[in-house]
Amino acid sequence: MAADAKQKSFQFVVVGGGIAGVTCVERLFQLFPAAGVALVTAAPHVKTVQNFRQVSKTLEEFDVAERPSGVLEEKYPNLTVIQSAVASLRARTHALRTADGLEVSYGQLCICSGARPKLLLAKDNPFVLGIRDTDSAREFQKRLSKAKRIVVAGNGGIALELVYEVRGCEVVWAVRDKAIGNTFFDAGAARFLIPSLETDKPEGVATCKRVRYTVEQAVVRPAPSSHPAEPGSALGPDWHEGITLRGAEQEEKGAHRVSVEYGCEVDKIYSPGEEGPDTPVVSEAGGGSWPVYVRLTNGKTVGCDLVVSATGVAPNMEPFLRGNGFVLAPDGGLRVDERMATSEADVYAAGDVCSTCWGEERQPGGTAGAGPLWQQMRLWSQARQMGWHAASCMAARALREPPVELDFCFELFAHVTRFFGHKVVLLGKFNGQGLGPRDQELLVRCTPGLEYVKVVLSGGRMVGAVLIGETDLEETFENLILNRMDLTPYGDELLNPNIDIEDYFD
Repeated sequence: MAADAKQKSFQFVVVGGGIAGVTCVERLFQLFPAAGVALVTAAPHVKTVQNFRQVSKTLEEFDVAERPSGVLEEKYPNLTVIQSAVASLRARTHALRTADGLEVSYGQLCICSGARPKLLLAKDNPFVLGIRDTDSAREFQKRLSKAKRIVVAGNGGIALELVYEVRGCEVVWAVRDKAIGNTFFDAGAARFLIPSLETDKPEGVATCKRVRYTVEQAVVRPAPSSHPAEPGSALGPDWHEGITLRGAEQEEKGAHRVSVEYGCEVDKIYSPGEEGPDTPVVSEAGGGSWPVYVRLTNGKTVGCDLVVSATGVAPNMEPFLRGNGFVLAPDGGLRVDERMATSEADVYAAGDVCSTCWGEERQPGGTAGAGPLWQQMRLWSQARQMGWHAASCMAARALREPPVELDFCFELFAHVTRFFGHKVVLLGKFNGQGLGPRDQELLVRCTPGLEYVKVVLSGGRMVGAVLIGETDLEETFENLILNRMDLTPYGDELLNPNIDIEDYFD
């Protein structure tokens, strides 16, 4: 609702309309229905969790819907949605000012400002596009429809989905690592997936069952003339659902035209008129002239119609956070403790903007730390979990109840996604994170085109797993990891395809 006065006061204020912020708001009203809550968001839409399903003890699936912010106000009468960016924060006096000039005082504040994309250094280049929110995804669809070749820089989730979905356009994929998908899986899993780029995408390929992204049309309130409209919150998995990603060339349906350049990054982006004595001669098949050229660090130069930046994200440290006493983690995020509390009194943080620096042992006078097989990876599932936990901690403090223990979801890292048409489940230290070469043993089973199963053992106990394909092993492996069972007697038989491991350990 619109703010008539220039000053307002709320018991709880949440900044950010993404999954973490909206989940925080919804949980606050579950625990404290009569509380006065304000959600401050620069975008006219908010992202909500729908059709939540607990697949196993730690794995969860849900749909993500982008909806008009007014939907939340209708659901929660005590909620005030303030559509504006935050201009400044004075944590010591528990007050913030919006870009509209509204003064907002709070009892407790939760910052859920998400993450910003790490875009390529190509300021105002019309041929470089970073995919961040719904608008930029639609712009990409529009630009792609006229393109015969694009260069994609990045190796994260958006890049993986993009190169698989694009049709009717040649894709040159610049990957700085030695294998694709380095964030999510190892080189063995990458080799299993690569053939999917070399074959036609089947008609009616199974859609992802864990997080789907839908949009409802909103009545957009115009941004005040004093400041421009802010970009929406970041895209989530399946951002391409409902968007046709087809280039200018008319080809048979399903055709892939992807070439991967490994171990390199974008060195320079320039147009034909910017060539100088230090610019290498363009050497590429087919020759011709392109509107933009990309020089890679491996020495190759590629001409294309569009450069897509998908090089990851960083905590969104908005300018309003400066001038306060926030302690930052090494990755630049707001450092939070087991209660999602920052270093400033009564200020919490959740989602991509924060960094969890939790110990594995019980903290003096505090709650127990996260399990040793959990790690933060700035995923949508973790944003929901953190927003939920932050609200629980805020409500407990307001109601003067004992501190809230960390939820069981923080006991084991668990994530389900889909890449190249294959279901992908990641559990625990799936890539041996934090384990030395001598501290881990790997067991691998691979059936090309069907499944890839990798188990990480340490001291004879399972500590992580990568499951690609319809393996139906996620719940069994999750139990084996959580139960800390000594698997030494089973050796290589653990992955024997002739043994029904699910029945064996049930």
